[in-house]
Amino acid sequence: MNFIKQFLFYVLVLTSLCHGQTVIKENESDTFVKGDIVTALGSNIMVIYQDKKNTYWFGSWETGVYRYDGKTLTNYTTNHGLYSNRVDDIKEDHLGNIYFAGMNTDAILTQFDGKSFTQIHATPSNDWKLEADDVWLINAYQNKQKVFRLNGTKLYELTLPKPPNLNNPFDVYSIYKDQKGNIWFGTNPVGVCRYNGKTFDWITEEDVTEFRNEGSNGVRSITEDKNGDFWFNTENRYSIYDSITIKSNSFYTRHESIGSLDGKNTKGLNEYLSTVRDNEDNLWFVTYRDGIWKYDGTKITHYPIQEQSKTIKLYCIYKDNKGELWVGTPESGVYKYNVQNFEKFKP
Repeated sequence: MNFIKQFLFYVLVLTSLCHGQTVIKENESDTFVKGDIVTALGSNIMVIYQDKKNTYWFGSWETGVYRYDGKTLTNYTTNHGLYSNRVDDIKEDHLGNIYFAGMNTDAILTQFDGKSFTQIHATPSNDWKLEADDVWLINAYQNKQKVFRLNGTKLYELTLPKPPNLNNPFDVYSIYKDQKGNIWFGTNPVGVCRYNGKTFDWITEEDVTEFRNEGSNGVRSITEDKNGDFWFNTENRYSIYDSITIKSNSFYTRHESIGSLDGKNTKGLNEYLSTVRDNEDNLWFVTYRDGIWKYDGTKITHYPIQEQSKTIKLYCIYKDNKGELWVGTPESGVYKYNVQNFEKFKP
């Protein structure tokens, strides 16, 4: 490499560093950020995501994010360009860019374009819209009613309005896009809100708020069942788009469903940290200290998760592109369902 090529190489590297990216030049025509090749996931995995290329991303609250392509497990942290080593949300846009939202001191997302990480600063806005290619992410830093909306060209930091008759401060814990394209926000402690592109509609029943038990779990998961009813990790289900609701001009009707998972107390507060509907229309519920429960519409099946007789704390459940189920934990890595039970995932 002659002097001129060396000079241009160093200018390119310095320019990349000045823009907040940590990139490694592999050759003169391409750049790719290199993470740390590891043999195992960290113990703390709080979010799981599989992108359109079938690559898995495992987000931690402590050690950044892990990328698994089926062969190699790579760990990315702030040393490689990730803005924060805590990852609360992972999403992908229609172009294949991956976004990571996590705890930080500013309204910032990290974008991975397949080669390198870039920090994107959000613009505070009240530009509430609902467009097909929007990407919605949790704003984990001093949440205070705020969420991120990325419309492909710009990142907005939006503030969710308070529900009627409730002036309590709240955080947004979950975001869900329903089958009709509406966006739902699960909060702590003021219930659930649906945004349909025009209005904000709230459900503030006692089972979706935290006032009665002075708890702090919040609505961490939102799922639609095969009948189109919604489950907000509580003991009730909600009909939103059914014929009865539409004819009555009400926003929703509330129905008691399976009650407590163990069947012993149908009036108690059931807080499922995470829920998912599988490809056979079964609902799966993850609890923090009491394993995983499957509901097939009739029967409830319990899957305790233990290692050496010790109960494993759980956090999230995720269905991948093939319909396989994964469970993230705060202390014990990741488990995967093998048709009979959940076993520890080892790449």
